[in-house]
Amino acid sequence: MLYYVHKCAFSHTQQGPETNGYLTGRSNINGVDLNRNFPDLNIMMYYHEKNGGQNHHIPLPDNWRSQVEPETLATIEWMNNYNFVLSANLHGGAVVANYPYDKSKDYRGKVYRLTTGHTPTPDDKMFKKLAKAYSYSHGWMYHGLNCGDYFPDGITNGASWYSLSKGMQDFNYLYTNCFEITLELSCNKFPRPEELEREWFGNREALITYIEEVHQGIKGIVTDENNNGIANAVISVSGINHDVTSGKGGDYFRLLLPETYSVTASADGYYAKTTTVTVGPSEPAVVNFQLKQVKVSNSRRDEAHSLRNINKFQGRKIIPRSINKRRRQ
Repeated sequence: MLYYVHKCAFSHTQQGPETNGYLTGRSNINGVDLNRNFPDLNIMMYYHEKNGGQNHHIPLPDNWRSQVEPETLATIEWMNNYNFVLSANLHGGAVVANYPYDKSKDYRGKVYRLTTGHTPTPDDKMFKKLAKAYSYSHGWMYHGLNCGDYFPDGITNGASWYSLSKGMQDFNYLYTNCFEITLELSCNKFPRPEELEREWFGNREALITYIEEVHQGIKGIVTDENNNGIANAVISVSGINHDVTSGKGGDYFRLLLPETYSVTASADGYYAKTTTVTVGPSEPAVVNFQLKQVKVSNSRRDEAHSLRNINKFQGRKIIPRSINKRRRQ
């Protein structure tokens, strides 16, 4: 649990908007809004959707460290250290469960414009279920009419509400294995002390219900023939253009709705393996994969060794395509 990204700003907000204004604490000491400071991976993802390309763990730009604030960098490093599966980003100022994408996809020539419009992820149905799980367990969010706004079922696609670039919600989905939604919990961005008890009882069961949503879909371990875990194995689900990867010990988790799926595990240097699994409504199905290593013939190994020697003095390594190519059974 990350209580706050910017501690100093949090302490300032406790004084309330009457003292310092509604936007108090939104920016850090450098005047940067930290929820508009994550690397923008949406443009690359939208390009890949149109032209083909990687659909998960989108690579960060080469100069990304110089473009983010220290608080943002620390948060990204924290995400990298743990194989998170499900998260929620808690905000105030409205009452609604907001799900990705936050950034709209409106292509005009070679420029993406930030215009409002429903922009679903490949896991749109899953995200809607997660958002409804919270809103219908909340004291009043599910009514939809709160704070002068109306959101059917108390949920909204982020880009359908207003388009937001460089937010943490989209970044989580595109860079990690984690599914995140944003929860706007109160009309008053700075609830008064006398309002806190009502807010607590309105959100308590919803928070617990949302945490329990992590127990659905499939989970398991990807190993080699010696039962050693394979890190960074790719788990692909047929019909959903978004993959997840295994952790350091080969463990993986993939949120899915109840249905029958064709699931494939693949890793560099191993034959891919595909299986069919039926996901039920109550608990995740355990699907383990044991992958066989691709055998390289002596002649091919000698060829690779010779090429490495030839290119030794150039400071680079070349591997024949036939050796580096991932194969399927």
